[in-house]
Amino acid sequence: MVEDSELVTSAFRVLLEDAGHRVTVADSVKQMHDAATGGEVDLMLLDLTLPDGNGLDALNDLRRTGAAPNITVAMTGDDQPQTRERCIEAGCAEVLIKPVSIKELRRTIASLLA
Repeated sequence: MVEDSELVTSAFRVLLEDAGHRVTVADSVKQMHDAATGGEVDLMLLDLTLPDGNGLDALNDLRRTGAAPNITVAMTGDDQPQTRERCIEAGCAEVLIKPVSIKELRRTIASLLA
């Protein structure tokens, strides 16, 4: 999970771990690169606005190096159609608009990992 809000990461981490997922948290583009290149990531939850850069730009960098996960879910507070389009063009399987409900997160992950 790439998210700079401690509140969001705390809540979602507990939810995901309780569902049996192993969770790695990154709160910056640098940590995202380290996590993606340091091990196997099945699914990445990606905040678009990070303190040291743009999540989509970082995802594109990972794709160029072959380190991007197979499944990426963008999370953003920007509900504009062009933002959704940019996420899909960057290879995101789904775009969730913040605030993301626990029910929506569970449904999305279950569907994508099925």
